[in-house]
Amino acid sequence: MKIAFTIIILVHGIIHFMGFAKAFEIGNLAQFTKEIYKPLGISWLFTGFLFILSTALYFMKKDGWPILITAALVFSQLLIFAAWKDAKFGTIANIMILIVAILGFGAQKFKNSYNKDVLSTFQTVKAVNELLTEKDLMHLPPIVQNYLRYVGVVNKPKVHNFRIIFDGQMRDKGKDWFGFTSEQYNFVKEPTRLFFMKAKMKGIPTHGYHSYKNVNARMQIKLLSLFSVVDMSGEDLFATETVTFFNDLCLFAPAALIDKHIQWKVIDETSVKATYINNSAKISAILYFNTEGQLINFVSNDRIAVSEMKTFPFSTPVKNYKTINGLQLPTYGEAVWHYPEGEFVYGKFKVKSVEYNVIDLEYSF
Repeated sequence: MKIAFTIIILVHGIIHFMGFAKAFEIGNLAQFTKEIYKPLGISWLFTGFLFILSTALYFMKKDGWPILITAALVFSQLLIFAAWKDAKFGTIANIMILIVAILGFGAQKFKNSYNKDVLSTFQTVKAVNELLTEKDLMHLPPIVQNYLRYVGVVNKPKVHNFRIIFDGQMRDKGKDWFGFTSEQYNFVKEPTRLFFMKAKMKGIPTHGYHSYKNVNARMQIKLLSLFSVVDMSGEDLFATETVTFFNDLCLFAPAALIDKHIQWKVIDETSVKATYINNSAKISAILYFNTEGQLINFVSNDRIAVSEMKTFPFSTPVKNYKTINGLQLPTYGEAVWHYPEGEFVYGKFKVKSVEYNVIDLEYSF
């Protein structure tokens, strides 16, 4: 679709050059029955270049493309009115392009709310460069110490924040899978998780934003980035997102598990119970490890299934540990609800990248 739309804008822009050619008598343009004066011819040329520049910005995912293309559409339609008999069908292309531009405005506005939250958090959270040492592990259960050593966090910088890119598939109960790509920033000292997802549901672009910051949590899902499908917040969601935040720490920022506010209870040789508190939310999870020292599952009873607004056991089995930025991390995981009638896998996640102690918002996503 992106390539097709790019071609439409490009061809539409090039067609405007014909108005310039007619005005300056370049070539034989018999399809123009009405004379075009040279000042208008220059306007046709200028408008064509606006469309071509808009095409480049759109293809490169630059934020300014909807504004520029809207200006091109205004000029284009005025020129079409001036040469209505010969150019009226260009209105159809302008309407098609305008619809996509409106969607582009909506997508950018929604994404910019996420960008703004990330930037404001960077401004309030100060990182201190300090290495994690063996001494930092001493208060942890031996099995958790082994996990952190296996991952390779010892003698590496302590983690203050991290950025993860995922792609994968998700679904609701009784519905088909849909593909997604997501980006998130997590901040450790002042627990914050800002998660933005781009997806297509039945071919329709759908974006989602989960924000977990201060004492608030909010989940928004918008169809075409314009029409709200889900917009919820509240105490239950805050506890649910606390589980998700702690899950991220356990799987993708194990260095953060040295936090002495986390309470640990050994269950047996391969599992421990962890209790994590953030403001009003107190959640717990059981962490399961294998003999290699890898964390292989995270199970919590403190997360609600939003579709039913009820609490069910939730787990995230992971596998395929690989080296990412010098650490051994899982690269594939699933999100599973354990309903009374059986397990339901609702998410499949593939890790594309993990970065630690990021200093600013990146705009590549």
